[in-house]
Amino acid sequence: MTRTPNLRIPGPTPVPPDILEAVAHPMVNHRGREFAALISRVAGRLKDFFATSNDVLILSTSGTGGLESAVVNTLSPGDKVLSVSIGAFGERFAAIADAYGAEVIPLQYEWGQAARPEEVREALEAHPDVKAVLLTHNETSTGVTNPLEEIARVVRGRGEPTHLLLVDAVSSLGAIPFETDGWGLDVVVTGSPKGWMVPPGLAFVSMSERAWRAYEQAKMPRFYFDLGRHRDTLAKGQTPWTPTMSIFFGLDIALERMAEEGMERIFSRHASIARMVRSGVKEMGLELLCEDERFASDTVTAIKCPEGVEVSALRTLLEDEHNVILAGGQGKLQGKIFRIGHLGLVEEEDIRETLESLEQALPKLGFRLPAVR
Repeated sequence: MTRTPNLRIPGPTPVPPDILEAVAHPMVNHRGREFAALISRVAGRLKDFFATSNDVLILSTSGTGGLESAVVNTLSPGDKVLSVSIGAFGERFAAIADAYGAEVIPLQYEWGQAARPEEVREALEAHPDVKAVLLTHNETSTGVTNPLEEIARVVRGRGEPTHLLLVDAVSSLGAIPFETDGWGLDVVVTGSPKGWMVPPGLAFVSMSERAWRAYEQAKMPRFYFDLGRHRDTLAKGQTPWTPTMSIFFGLDIALERMAEEGMERIFSRHASIARMVRSGVKEMGLELLCEDERFASDTVTAIKCPEGVEVSALRTLLEDEHNVILAGGQGKLQGKIFRIGHLGLVEEEDIRETLESLEQALPKLGFRLPAVR
């Protein structure tokens, strides 16, 4: 029997056997009582992980679809938005806003850096008519986590907030500390195939009261991603359109598992494993892309590929000889870095196997490991 691959990419993440079994649940009436109980149960449990009193809406789409919903439900063509971007997914968020006619004001950082709150403040002071700030909490393409709480404090300012804060939490929520209400976040988006340990197919979206007021004024076109429809049908225990029902059954089991482990233990497990990854690759003489380890991600680590080693050759060797699957670089980092995902279903043994395999593979490609380690 073929051994299950050690899937160490930042998503889709490995799915536990009991969740895979749940995904195979027979179909039920998506307008009936059984599904109403299911969606009400998972939506309620998601609120705990979002740390919010807002409804958490569940969309049958990818994380990118969730980000599109954040834009079209709160903004109008011509609205100015400040895009705080530290990597490929920050740029994607900005591209969505641009596609719908927003005026995007970029605040871009070198990939590998985190955004600096004081520079966000300066950008907002220079553009006081900005309607919203777009921010990626955890940048999967670079392995960097933005200081969201501090940036949110800047965006909120003093007195009545004048800027909406739209947050891409796709690869952070459910794995690292997060406070939707406590940090004053207006729209928060995450997706099923990351820390939640279920297959792709669902996005989860939280909207604050301020975001709902913006919704009433927003003029961007929306239909499938109309969050008002999702809010209204959730109250009836339904979705406006046919849901990816199989994933709901898996999510139900995943959230039960996560509740049993507890949020604090989930966070500490991810933090401990991330330290293990960073320490292990540095001992091999490799260099992290993240320039300041205070902002190193606890869900994915980006590593500079050593000179003379091709990323594609390294990944192929690891997969063919060790059954370990790593991610490559995205955008301008393609061919320059490789990434180790460590979120969701991940234990120390998975990382130990990954590091040992990497240690064996690198010399075969001409990289000399440090003599003393």
